[in-house]
Amino acid sequence: MAKNNEFLWRRLHSLLGIIPVGLFLTQHLIVNYFATGGEDSFNAAAHFMESLPFRYALEIFVIFLPLMFHAFYGIYIAFTAKNNTQRFSTFRNWMFVAQRITGIFLVIFIAWHVYETRWQVAIGADKADFDMMADILGNPWMFGFYVAGVLAATFHLANGIWSFLVSWGITQSAASQRVATYVTLGIFVALSVVGIRALLAFVV
Repeated sequence: MAKNNEFLWRRLHSLLGIIPVGLFLTQHLIVNYFATGGEDSFNAAAHFMESLPFRYALEIFVIFLPLMFHAFYGIYIAFTAKNNTQRFSTFRNWMFVAQRITGIFLVIFIAWHVYETRWQVAIGADKADFDMMADILGNPWMFGFYVAGVLAATFHLANGIWSFLVSWGITQSAASQRVATYVTLGIFVALSVVGIRALLAFVV
């Protein structure tokens, strides 16, 4: 019974990592990419997202709660999983380890990002706009931290999609898993370019 429960929890963890968390990450990167069009372009996109109906309900039930479950259960998996890189030094074993490392790092990064943006607005700071992000990223150390955060997030999502396809029985053969590797690599590169270009737009 315990194993069955853990199997179901892991399935839920995998699913939430794609829907809605992965979709939200993609949407968030796209909104940030509007910064490449200038300050007004980004502020207009951010204002549109802030003006969505039922915004707070969407944030709580579609973003924060699924994200918190995925994050905290992911930490449990990271510290209980048995890594085989020393005995089986294969590409997938290293991807397995990298998934856990990026997951732990992302818990720290996302908490800090929310503190610097949403929490500061909640306690009376100016609204989260182009100027706020430009001030944050104007610090070279913070810019590097955000670059690492973007790359960790895009890798974690792309590799998570590969794992999702396998664990849900969608890619069972070696050939289909090889194709999925190339597809998810493309997702990682594409989203990384979007995210890094957005960060550069705030400081260049």
